[in-house]
Amino acid sequence: AHYVMDVAHCYLDGNADCVEFCPHESFQHVLAASTYTLQEGEQPTRSGSISLFDVDAGLDKLELFHRVETAGIFDMRWNPVGDDVSPLLAQADAIGCLRVHALESNGEEGGFLKEISSEKVSESMCLCVDWNPLATSISVGLSDGSISIISFSESKLEVQQDWKAHEFELWATCFDIHQPQLVYTGSDDCKFSCWDIRDCPSNLVFQNSRVHKMGVCCITKSLMDPNVLLTGCYDEHLRVWDVRSISKPVHETSASLGGGVWRIKNHPSIPGLVLAACMHNGFAVINIKGQEPKILETYSKHGSLAYGADWQRGNMCREGNRKTSVVATCSFYDQLLRVWMPQTEIL
Repeated sequence: AHYVMDVAHCYLDGNADCVEFCPHESFQHVLAASTYTLQEGEQPTRSGSISLFDVDAGLDKLELFHRVETAGIFDMRWNPVGDDVSPLLAQADAIGCLRVHALESNGEEGGFLKEISSEKVSESMCLCVDWNPLATSISVGLSDGSISIISFSESKLEVQQDWKAHEFELWATCFDIHQPQLVYTGSDDCKFSCWDIRDCPSNLVFQNSRVHKMGVCCITKSLMDPNVLLTGCYDEHLRVWDVRSISKPVHETSASLGGGVWRIKNHPSIPGLVLAACMHNGFAVINIKGQEPKILETYSKHGSLAYGADWQRGNMCREGNRKTSVVATCSFYDQLLRVWMPQTEIL
């Protein structure tokens, strides 16, 4: 049977750089997409927005139900799922602010975002954001190479510590979901570092400056294997690391994805399956289990920089007699958001 993997697409109101499906159980149909648009001129402005969509791949549905205007957004992240936790969306923006929005439901329309907290982190731009596993703190990477650790409790944000972690833009920050006292950072200085935040100032646990040939764009921990960490780099390589032997690059395997690896997202339920946004080379689905990472599928229906990518949580879609997953991707200058289903037989 001929299998069509495109579900739906639409255009956003600005340059599209980030998509995040809500992981919380009754909100897994909600997709957030953010934009960053630079208006050049004597006084350049960086504007942005967050759009919320209702996604149902079975019905080819991609329906905008809420949009909020913001400063230009470089990154955003839903809070991790826990007991009695309601959905919160943290955004890192171009005017140096961290903002947290609650997803409030209002009956029929699908809901809306309500800002519950904001903190001016820096005069520099906030480039990346991550929650710790308990959603009690947030790490933010900055354009001056600093990182901030900000506590979050009872809707209040408070900067706990910040330090100069890198020489150039800090594009990647990631809490270790298995050891939340550790935070990883990656930067345009080609360095990839790990910090222990139990002390203030934080201790440098390791720094690898030998392996990445260009700036480090993203870092993510494997959900299933506490020893596996992935990095993406402008040098077009996805690298798989064993955190027990991080100083020895012999334990690093990599795949060349043909474009700068801007985002890496673990499949929520299939170990070893990841989705990557590859800037100049579309998107790729990769199996990182085994000796070498293997590209299973590529997707090239975007016309400009491939920046945003995420898997939908929850039920997999049945397509005939096979199961498949649903993903959302977005590209920058053409402002395009797409929802599609990988054809890869993954189970």
